Amino acid sequence: MSPVQKAVVITGGGTGIGRATARAFADAGAHVLVVGRTEATLEEAVGGRDRITALAVDIDDEDAPDAVVCAALNAFGRIDVLVNNAAQAGFAALGTLDRAVVSAQLGTNLLAPVFLTQRALDALEATGGTVVNVSSSGSLGRRAWPQNAVYGLTKAALDFLTRTWAVELAPRGIRCVGIAPGVVDTGFAVRSGIPEDGYEEFLASVAGHVPSGRVGRPEDVAWWIVQLCRPEGAYANGTVLAVDGALSVT
Repeated sequence: MSPVQKAVVITGGGTGIGRATARAFADAGAHVLVVGRTEATLEEAVGGRDRITALAVDIDDEDAPDAVVCAALNAFGRIDVLVNNAAQAGFAALGTLDRAVVSAQLGTNLLAPVFLTQRALDALEATGGTVVNVSSSGSLGRRAWPQNAVYGLTKAALDFLTRTWAVELAPRGIRCVGIAPGVVDTGFAVRSGIPEDGYEEFLASVAGHVPSGRVGRPEDVAWWIVQLCRPEGAYANGTVLAVDGALSVT
């Protein structure tokens, strides 16, 4: 980070990629607001670090954007980086989709980033800030994703928002970039419906298809997010970077 102590907001910051990213930014000298629904996991993410502050809120709530932005400004006085990381998934084919589950995925994965970013625009403009949208390498290109179509469509839409916001917001001095992780060992698959007793087998199966020979670690993705937000990364805008061990190009 620069000599100015930057302020970072990360949704879905209690676990996995969000937690690793919060700690990476804090280690680089930034102040971080981690946002999530579960106080216990947020406390674990903070882990005694005085540079990380937690806010328990459901980002899909109508009042959440204002609550998040106000909390960051009250705590830090600025917002330099907004990481739209929170997501929900659920494995189901078209014939078995449940409307409530679909609505929850659309709300958390797509609508929440739209309205949180909208609410943060003035603060981001004041700092020449960066928006980072965390999508998925599984939704890149012309690939299909059976049993996970709704999650995939939200991530493909988020990539489209990344490109569009980069152009829309450039005149305001705001960048927008995307990170598309592959399969990362965060436990997200279990929370999305894979049986816990089959999780290790799932990871091993995926690793067998990854050219790099393993699944990702949260720190693999966090490192790239921090780099893209450094001053040296300022010319990257509108791009979506796959961090997946080359799985999406096989």
